[in-house]
Amino acid sequence: MPVEFLGIAATNDGSETTPRSGAAFDKEYTLRLARAHEDHGWDRVLFAYGSGSPDPAPAAAYIASRLERLQILLAHRPNVSYPTFAAKTFATLDQISEGRLTVHFITGGNDHEQGREGDTLTKDERYARTREYIRIVKKIWTTREPFDHEGEHYRFHDFVSDVFPVQQPRPGVSFGGSSAAAYAAGGAEADIYCLWGEPLAKTAEQIENVKAAAKAAGRTDVPRIQVAFRPIIAPTEELAWEKAHRTVGAIRERRETGLVRHHRSGAPENAGSQRLIAIAEAGERYDRALWTPTAAATGGAGNSNALVGTPETVARALLDYYDLGVDILSARGYDLLGDAIDFGRYVIPIVREEVAKRDAERAARGTQTLAAVNG
Repeated sequence: MPVEFLGIAATNDGSETTPRSGAAFDKEYTLRLARAHEDHGWDRVLFAYGSGSPDPAPAAAYIASRLERLQILLAHRPNVSYPTFAAKTFATLDQISEGRLTVHFITGGNDHEQGREGDTLTKDERYARTREYIRIVKKIWTTREPFDHEGEHYRFHDFVSDVFPVQQPRPGVSFGGSSAAAYAAGGAEADIYCLWGEPLAKTAEQIENVKAAAKAAGRTDVPRIQVAFRPIIAPTEELAWEKAHRTVGAIRERRETGLVRHHRSGAPENAGSQRLIAIAEAGERYDRALWTPTAAATGGAGNSNALVGTPETVARALLDYYDLGVDILSARGYDLLGDAIDFGRYVIPIVREEVAKRDAERAARGTQTLAAVNG
């Protein structure tokens, strides 16, 4: 199966290790970073969402209008707009990008962060709302006649959009989470299910949970699986590990000084972060290259487990996940621009070459099997 690479579409040069050098929305840097991804073999970039961050939709439109190939993964929280409005926004962006949009729906795993924009629902209520929201958006994308909706969270009458996506029947839907409620929602509605990087055995368990949820929802297909990491690469293993320890030191220093606002103190509320912390407490190194101190240093905030080593080591580690059934590999470093270029130059080609070999071998085995049956 083909493999795809997802990077980050940051609107400034700040990260967990380095404060930004300019405004929250730096137009020139946003384009420069996106172009670096397009020029170095990445398939798509994520425009993330934060309560106080620049709006990702117009930032994505800005990039889509200036780059020709790079695909867009747009993060969206249902609490910030009505689904009729959101569906039109997404369809317009799919038109601007000429069919390069996927939408990542975020339910929200932190009550405080959700409350910053007036969302007071409980976690279970948020998941119910997200499922209803996604279904409405899908229907708006694909329905040419006016319709009514009377749901638990949304009610409207006689609505039909006048703008439709380029992609038919609709753009892809991405979803993530590590709780039972997340598996149920994403298993039912997602085309792509997103996981944070965990040890291979635990990732395999999560993939089975997603498959089971899809089956329970009555689906005959299953979502594609995406897994996210923070690669730390260098020309030698020794240099890579020195870089990894420097990185953790910088994360801790920034967090101790209170400069990373979205890394809140205290135990995390969402299951994904709780899992990352538990994995870090159980050990620092797993499998071929997974390293957990970066996650521990952030309190399990978001995509934070690292893959450490030479490009060859990190590529082999990614192939281990590919062999589990992961076909979208998400990666971003701590020097956003430099690491995107290095990863694209030195890691992506190795993974693509090895995947092509696996696919060729699989096709050859299939041909041999068919010949034996027919013979």
